[in-house]
Amino acid sequence: MTVSATATGPGPFWSVGFRPFFLLAGLWAPLALGLWISLFVTGAKLPSRFDPLTWHIHEMLFGFVLAAAAGFMLTAIATWTGRRPVHGATLKSLVVIWLLGRIACLVSARLPLWLAATVDLAFPVTLCAVAAREIIAARNWRNVMMPVPFAVMGIADLLMHLDVTGRAPAVGLGWRLALAAVVALLSAVGGRIVPAFSRNWLVGRGATVPPVEPKVLSRAALATLHAGLVAWAFFPAAPAVAVTLVIAAILNLWRLAGWRGWLTRSEPLLFVLHLGYAWVVLGAGLLGLSMLTAAAPISAAIHALTAGAIGTMVLAVMTRVTRGHTGRPLQADRGTTAIYALITLAGLIRVGAALGGAYSVVLMEAAATLWILAFLLFVVAYGPMLVRPRIDAVSG
Repeated sequence: MTVSATATGPGPFWSVGFRPFFLLAGLWAPLALGLWISLFVTGAKLPSRFDPLTWHIHEMLFGFVLAAAAGFMLTAIATWTGRRPVHGATLKSLVVIWLLGRIACLVSARLPLWLAATVDLAFPVTLCAVAAREIIAARNWRNVMMPVPFAVMGIADLLMHLDVTGRAPAVGLGWRLALAAVVALLSAVGGRIVPAFSRNWLVGRGATVPPVEPKVLSRAALATLHAGLVAWAFFPAAPAVAVTLVIAAILNLWRLAGWRGWLTRSEPLLFVLHLGYAWVVLGAGLLGLSMLTAAAPISAAIHALTAGAIGTMVLAVMTRVTRGHTGRPLQADRGTTAIYALITLAGLIRVGAALGGAYSVVLMEAAATLWILAFLLFVVAYGPMLVRPRIDAVSG
């Protein structure tokens, strides 16, 4: 017999991690980006130790991305382990810690450095501990490495705070390491779910040649990508790192082709996952090339990975998980398709802005507008799903 979450425990909103954290990610993405654009246009400052650009980078990585990653990870761990999802008071505490971190970074100039950094660091550290506890308690050793990116994010966050004081080992190491950890997490999770979902969908429609995933290729693709990204964080100008990233892009493109994504184009909810992984490939390739030639600006590479890969994959996962875990069919409606179109255009235009010359500022503002619209549409379309019970009355 199925019962609603409200009858047996916390209300639906606090019953599983994806609900509050996907809503927070959907709200913070447009708010933080909108504030950054206004600061960029007006030249205004924040009461923060971070300058406006650094604050923008920090909040995209440690505010928006970490909220979305927390929602996915806390939900997925319950599936992996068979344990009850993190819920109730523990989930509320995580949300409060995340919110306090956003406030601390916004007004850090008015706080002691140690206090602002401690409050901000509390979220990635606590999230890593909670995720590790759940996985170890269930002896789910296959996924024991999944909390590692959150630990790396905590270290990267500390480095960004130290960078403000000039005490970091290298300028920019913190945000580069954080970006490397996020893209590594996207590629690891994407490498699991994209071929699996595609295979199931295609086989269900009578495909005679389902997606192939040779283990040697998948391991080599991820190993070179992760090694290249981490090495780039520490040695952002090393030719050997550049070559590694270019090789990683080629291997991951080969891997992506094997998933036969073009056959899923009739279902945007699935096709967008292939598109998101394609952004990872493009970003890695551009990052490697940017270290070898001025014809590939570093800004184009960074925004292929952020506005493109992260923006697309986050929205792809948040829409799919929300639909699946609220009892809705795994099919994209018009609103969902519009979200994907907006974020894709935002990524393309933002990468183009790096090559736009005299039009770069106009293109950047256009890309920001489309990004904001994509996430606002997510909040409007998916917010009600996140706060209400499942439509099939099942707990979760």
